[in-house]
Amino acid sequence: MSATAAAGAVPEIDERTAKGNIWRLAAAQALAGANSIVVMTTGGIVGSTLAPSAALATVPVSTFVVGTALATIPSGYISREYGRKTSFYIGAICGAICGLLAAFAIYIGSFALFCVATFIGGFYQAVAHSFRFAATDGASPALKPKAISWVMVGGIFSGILGPQLVNTTMNFWPPYLFMASFVAQAVVALVNMAVLSGTVLPKPVETNSQAGRPLMEIAKQPLFVTAAICGIVSYGLMNLLMTSAPLAMKMCGLSLTDANLGIQWHVLGMFAPSFFTGSLIAKFGAQRIVLAGLALIALSAIVGLLGITVAHFWIALILLGVGWNFGFIASSAMVVQTHRPEERNKVQAFNDFLVFGVMAVMSFMSGGMLAWSGWALVNWFAFAPIAIALAALLMSGQMAKRLPS
Repeated sequence: MSATAAAGAVPEIDERTAKGNIWRLAAAQALAGANSIVVMTTGGIVGSTLAPSAALATVPVSTFVVGTALATIPSGYISREYGRKTSFYIGAICGAICGLLAAFAIYIGSFALFCVATFIGGFYQAVAHSFRFAATDGASPALKPKAISWVMVGGIFSGILGPQLVNTTMNFWPPYLFMASFVAQAVVALVNMAVLSGTVLPKPVETNSQAGRPLMEIAKQPLFVTAAICGIVSYGLMNLLMTSAPLAMKMCGLSLTDANLGIQWHVLGMFAPSFFTGSLIAKFGAQRIVLAGLALIALSAIVGLLGITVAHFWIALILLGVGWNFGFIASSAMVVQTHRPEERNKVQAFNDFLVFGVMAVMSFMSGGMLAWSGWALVNWFAFAPIAIALAALLMSGQMAKRLPS
């Protein structure tokens, strides 16, 4: 009997243990989120210093997203075959390697090595995004959407820890701006390993690698298609606008401190609503909360078009964060409704692969749009993907009405 076959006989964890996992995973989300904020906040600025062309400034952030996209499927495989905790440990180690390698790249002035470092950091990000799904393992159906939301609450603390980590360390080793920030990032990743070691997660339930329905059969479900599109648009646009904002603020003559604080407000907007997003989903339904999220992202782009003062940037980033929270958490709750327990790892990994694959494309686009046409074009671009997501929601709702009750 294979390891996974034996594991299939192990019962799911009880509700009390599941709730304990939620709070540990929320803490892990805070620490992992701080790591990603260091990359997102500094990547474009370091890139503009090291890159041979201004159009390549955001490439380090893009390679971070590419690493995230490429790691989602392997992360899901490792979780399925060896358990989620193994995947968690590997991810945290990648986070530490990212920090140390990035610091060394800044020291020697290597743009290519810095991109390699952020690419490896993407592996940690991919694993961290499975925390929200891991929290649903063993949870009752009523608890599942709240579990996702509560884990995302950890992001509130990452919104404080990440920017402050950058602010307090960025000038620690002059003239190597942000070098100490990445060393600190590596330490935080190792601390997170200790936090994750305390989780008690169910073993893999598949009896073999072909357990459950074929992936494409699940992916063709209207609910999954809608969830994936809404997740892609919510996360893709959040990344596009957030990645561009710090560099755009610098180009507009605003200070690095203003940019860092803007990202802090943005991250708080991303995660603070998580205290009640799960309850809103339970009360109004995931589709309506996704719709609200898309509307807020559109409003963020409008504010971005109205001016280039600190207030305009900060308000736009806060609206963008709240819009992402509603759109991404609600679309994740929709994904959970599309699969059976034995299918969860492959379906969740495939969903994240789609989200981060498209997000990588948008990330590469941001640097070129910003360098060639400015901050306004980045904001105007947001409306087309939002229209596509709205159309998907509308068609999904119409199909649901045609189904027999």
